[in-house]
Amino acid sequence: MALPHVVSSPSSTSLSPSPSFKSKPPFKSLSPPTIALRRCKLNSFRCSSSSFSDDVVELPLFPLPLVLFPGAILPLQIFEFRYRIMMHTLLQSDLRFGVVYSDSVSGSAAEVGCVGEVVKHERLVDDRFFLICKGQERFRVTNLVRTKPYLVGEVTWLEDRPSGEENLDSLANEVEILMKEVIRLSNRLNGKAEKEVQDLRRNQFPTPFSFFVGSTFEGAPREQQALLELEDTAARLKRERETLRNTLNYLTAASAVKDVFPSSS
Repeated sequence: MALPHVVSSPSSTSLSPSPSFKSKPPFKSLSPPTIALRRCKLNSFRCSSSSFSDDVVELPLFPLPLVLFPGAILPLQIFEFRYRIMMHTLLQSDLRFGVVYSDSVSGSAAEVGCVGEVVKHERLVDDRFFLICKGQERFRVTNLVRTKPYLVGEVTWLEDRPSGEENLDSLANEVEILMKEVIRLSNRLNGKAEKEVQDLRRNQFPTPFSFFVGSTFEGAPREQQALLELEDTAARLKRERETLRNTLNYLTAASAVKDVFPSSS
């Protein structure tokens, strides 16, 4: 089942939908930009090989113009020399690296990212790599250990805090219902059959489901990054609920216009 694709609204923090779907992604051939970590310039981090506690680890960092969520699948094509070096290192270790969102406009990268674990790879004769990666733990970059030939940072792991008295299952169910309506109306606007949308949650607990929902908001990387950085499942689900409500309102209005002026679609 394809999922809705939403894009940022330039006039507000809410999102407006693009009448299309998130299709199965092709391999992404991306050349990472020169970056500075978000809110801090690259040279403001101490580059050292100092020791660290058990909850701090070193991780190769891969800046990309996208946001990876835990549980999401990310296809990549690796062709830049420094990241081919990184891949050769990873193939001899645990096949894990950190994906951090890099803003193409500001040239900065987020401090919070997600581990990408290589679950399948193919090495070509010209030393390029095709990868299938899966999002794992979230992390926060606390220090840059090395900048060449590729970034290596010290990171600490992030986990959602307990949400208190919030009924997370109820919130997750609300979000799922809104997603189904968004998909139904998107299908209608695209001239596709309005089939009943099946179970989107698939027995997922609220936290992984909230990451799944965020991963469907393609075209809005800043909103996705904000969702990734939240450390409260209830807060994440509420923000996604608001986004989907705004999207549903937009689609409802667009559908009404199509009914009145069918030739304008």
